[in-house]
Amino acid sequence: MLEETAAIRRLGADLFILDLEYTRMDLTAFVDDLVYEPTQTEGRGLDLTVDSISRITEPGRVDFGGGELDPAETEPVATEKRDSEDDYGWWELSEGVYQIEYNETLSIPADVSLVFQIRDAVRARGAFHPTLHLGASEKLGSVPLSVGEGGIKIKENARLSTLLSG
Repeated sequence: MLEETAAIRRLGADLFILDLEYTRMDLTAFVDDLVYEPTQTEGRGLDLTVDSISRITEPGRVDFGGGELDPAETEPVATEKRDSEDDYGWWELSEGVYQIEYNETLSIPADVSLVFQIRDAVRARGAFHPTLHLGASEKLGSVPLSVGEGGIKIKENARLSTLLSG
């Protein structure tokens, strides 16, 4: 996202012009543990990479007052390498909802608001997670990933999400 700065110039007796200058917010200032910054910052935001994927095995609980909140039970989904020489494996996900964790961590200051959304490349291949609006001191935590009927294959450290200034 672009930040806006303004300068006013006087053109004449009662004429003024507002010069707007736009600069990109440096999102790397709020993100630690980037896998490879040049690739993760080449688009319109900052891409976040998947560290682990878990399958939901038992339901969690949600109540009105919050006194009976229980997390869902999960189990890690294993990766498989296509070739023994490969450095990274692939998750082969069938239709369903999974929990994803990221390699990166966020440190959001009080005056910053960030938007976290699915990358277009992932959405176009049948998977989706909710858009989140994150403010000061909020942690990203695990995020539910919904996978469509055809499934999806995701390589370790794949860029799944984009962080934008809000």
